[in-house]
Amino acid sequence: MSVHHLRTQDTRAIAFAGDQPADMRPDLVIDDVLPGDDRMWVPLDEGTWSRPLHFDVTHGQYTHVMRVTKHGIIARHRHTGPVFAHVLRGSWHYLEHDWQAREGGFAFEPPGETHTLVVPDGCREMITLFQVSGALIYVTPEGVAIGYDDVFTRLAKARSHWAEVGLDMALLESMIR
Repeated sequence: MSVHHLRTQDTRAIAFAGDQPADMRPDLVIDDVLPGDDRMWVPLDEGTWSRPLHFDVTHGQYTHVMRVTKHGIIARHRHTGPVFAHVLRGSWHYLEHDWQAREGGFAFEPPGETHTLVVPDGCREMITLFQVSGALIYVTPEGVAIGYDDVFTRLAKARSHWAEVGLDMALLESMIR
């Protein structure tokens, strides 16, 4: 005996006419994930920048594009939540794994993992979209905590940088949910 699942859809090109939830936040659409205005890139370290896209301060999550124009070790860190990564340009890997994240690829990093991000020799530019939940705890090779970043520290860095370079703060504030 076979089981058939019926899925009925109304595919007419007619917009939804009902009410949306009263407390729903408006859509967030960013047309320039890789912006032409270099001021939008928040410096994190020498040769490393972040392009903020979304700050979810209720759930402790942020989404950003990381751009790196140097090779070598970028950061050793432990995750308190899951991370999703989509490599837009270049490549990177972790010293602790034998896989390499390459252009067009996707990586999932589980909560609790500690690893050392490396951009390999010969990679002129690495650009990856990261969706980060929780904090990144920066650690020594032995695992001793030496710093951290989370949605609040990344938001503070973005606010400070955008104010310093004269960008429209309303755009940044619209990214906070």
